[in-house]
Amino acid sequence: MYRLFYFCLLLVTLSAQATDTGWLQAPDHPPVQVRLVQNGPLNEATGQYAALLQVRLADDWKTYWRSPGEGGIAPKLDWQTSQNVQAFDWRWPLPERFHLLGIETQGYQHDVNFPVYITPEKRQAPATFNATLTLPSCTTICVLTEYQLTLPLQADAPLNETVNHDFQQALSQVPRPATLVQAGDWRWDAEKEQLAIRLLHDAGWSSPKVFVDDTDTAVFSQPQLSTTGNQLEARFTVSSWDPELNLHDQQLTVTVADNNLAEELSASVTQGTLAAAASSQPGLLLVLGYALLGGLILNIMPCVLPVLGLKLNTLLLGERSRAQVRKPLLLSAAGIMLSFWGLAAFMLFLTWSGAQLGWGIQFQQPGFIGFMLAVTALFSLNLFGLFEIRLPSALSTWLATRPGGGNSSHLLQGMFATLLATPCSAPFLGTAVAAALASSPLILIAIFTGLGLGMALPWLVLAAFPGFVRFMPRPGPWMVKVKWLFGLMLLATSLWLLSLLSATLGGPISLLLAALLVILPLWSLLRRHGMRALVFGAAGISLAGAVLGGAALLTQEHWVTPAKPELPWQPLDVARIEQEVAAGKRVFVDITADWCITCKANKVGVIQRDPVYSALSKHDVVLMQGDWTRPDPAITDYLRAHGRAGIPFNQVFGPGLPEGRDLEVLLTSDRVISALEAAQ
Repeated sequence: MYRLFYFCLLLVTLSAQATDTGWLQAPDHPPVQVRLVQNGPLNEATGQYAALLQVRLADDWKTYWRSPGEGGIAPKLDWQTSQNVQAFDWRWPLPERFHLLGIETQGYQHDVNFPVYITPEKRQAPATFNATLTLPSCTTICVLTEYQLTLPLQADAPLNETVNHDFQQALSQVPRPATLVQAGDWRWDAEKEQLAIRLLHDAGWSSPKVFVDDTDTAVFSQPQLSTTGNQLEARFTVSSWDPELNLHDQQLTVTVADNNLAEELSASVTQGTLAAAASSQPGLLLVLGYALLGGLILNIMPCVLPVLGLKLNTLLLGERSRAQVRKPLLLSAAGIMLSFWGLAAFMLFLTWSGAQLGWGIQFQQPGFIGFMLAVTALFSLNLFGLFEIRLPSALSTWLATRPGGGNSSHLLQGMFATLLATPCSAPFLGTAVAAALASSPLILIAIFTGLGLGMALPWLVLAAFPGFVRFMPRPGPWMVKVKWLFGLMLLATSLWLLSLLSATLGGPISLLLAALLVILPLWSLLRRHGMRALVFGAAGISLAGAVLGGAALLTQEHWVTPAKPELPWQPLDVARIEQEVAAGKRVFVDITADWCITCKANKVGVIQRDPVYSALSKHDVVLMQGDWTRPDPAITDYLRAHGRAGIPFNQVFGPGLPEGRDLEVLLTSDRVISALEAAQ
């Protein structure tokens, strides 16, 4: 009796295993795994078997869409040796765009599930799906791997809830035949080698994505998009090996996605002349405007203001002619411009080499932070009078009498200000840099030139009107106090940089260095001005602190909120976002870093305060956080996939926003609450 029971149990187990090929992995290429699993019994209404082709891609490995783009190969599946199989229908979820070595491709990263339908010739006869899957997978190299899939199909296979959930989730990512989007004029300009596709949607457009299926002879670039009312124009540059390429009268398949929308439609192409793209110039001007504004505002950031102040302080010493005022300012402005041009060249080099980029990534490197800490600390201690660097008199005389003597110091001042400014600049520079990285080299250089001009603008204005310097107070004892003020500002910058290094140095060493940075200026004050100055200085600081503290206490009901516990953040998991949305939950994504000042402002001013804090604490909200403090290729890819090159970056997903909604860089409570309500 027991033997019969175990025999039946074995049959049931084998029957369940027969609906699944199991995870297949090539020994010489372990980062990729594939599996084909049947999803339930034969559908009597359609006469088809549903199955799920699952692909797991480790780390940064990617595979391609059915139209891979300029440099990819589409996955292929040869099922001709199958038994009792008449047709095979492969459904493709919406892809992402990737950029590597100046080449654009379309595909998937991490895990991807493909819904498939298998139609048997005879419903009642046994069917076995035998196929060879040829799957390309790439990082900076590409590997082509074959997997043998053998799946006996069972007409009465039980429905597995987990497999069915994954199948339905994958199916929801597949664009549907168009019902809401209509085809407008699709026109091919052979002279410009461009294709313009116009699409109509009564509800209008928010953040659309458009893909065109490649043909045997044509590959379509990432489009330039422009919207007017309910009309969307996508303009593609077309590349081909065929010098006689002509898309006139060809039937093309287009996939378009927007918020709560993913549809596919086909239409014929007509031939004609295309006017200049409507969105090209305004888009560039807008990005340049962001760049100029971002560069200008950098001058009032705590990291940069002391440098500009020191420059003006130096110019006030002694009687100077217009030329003597103008020259240092122009040289410092040139140092700023050289820094931004150097950054542009560096980013071009890394883009062509396939490296991942982002604005502020140098602050992910402890070595860079340590260097900047040493520079700011030495500058600060020098301003406090702790030491003075004096060259030998003969060398000083030689430098002073050399043509252009001292020019290099002015250039270095501008370059130093640029490097120190980048962690403060994400709100304004992130948009410009993202556009630059996604554009041509010429546009990238133009945008970085705009950034440099914005930051150098105050220096250039003073250089153009050096007489303004004469209206500033004359040198006197007040300059010693200003010198100490700038020293305090640079000291605060040094302590902030030290806090970024605390994870690398460890707590005891960081506290020791912080104590030295505080004690040394006090010791210098005592040594130079005596105990009386130290006491009066401490008393003055205490009095100022007491006044500010009293004012804060009297007005606390207007700005103070009780401290709240840290929200239950979970690590960013891109694949899990879709699963949580399918389960009816909302997902709030926060990409942040310890060195990102704006991220801290968003956290303190919006995320940790009501009503946003309470809204994020609800049971149906999943909080995911990506920490970009140290280099993380997955987070860098995630940012680039959404057109960002800097942080902060926040998104909201949910049943009402399955494609997600990007939030503004500077968060507001109203916008966050509105997005969360729309996601629900």
